[in-house]
Amino acid sequence: MIGLFLKTMRKSKNITQKELSELTKIPQNTISQYETGTIQPIFETINKIAVACGYKIVFENNNTKLTTDNIERKAL
Repeated sequence: MIGLFLKTMRKSKNITQKELSELTKIPQNTISQYETGTIQPIFETINKIAVACGYKIVFENNNTKLTTDNIERKAL
């Protein structure tokens, strides 16, 4: 399912997998595998692709809206 979101974001920006690869430094064949669901990306990779396509990730319920902009992350 996440692959469809990634492909939709990329296509909405009207860029090819090769162009997305150049923007994100993620190999083109890896992007292809994400989009087809062959492999699953980690959250940081999903966010990197989203940002490159002009999106931000939002988690929302009835009372709270969390975005990649307002969540503090600690280094692992």
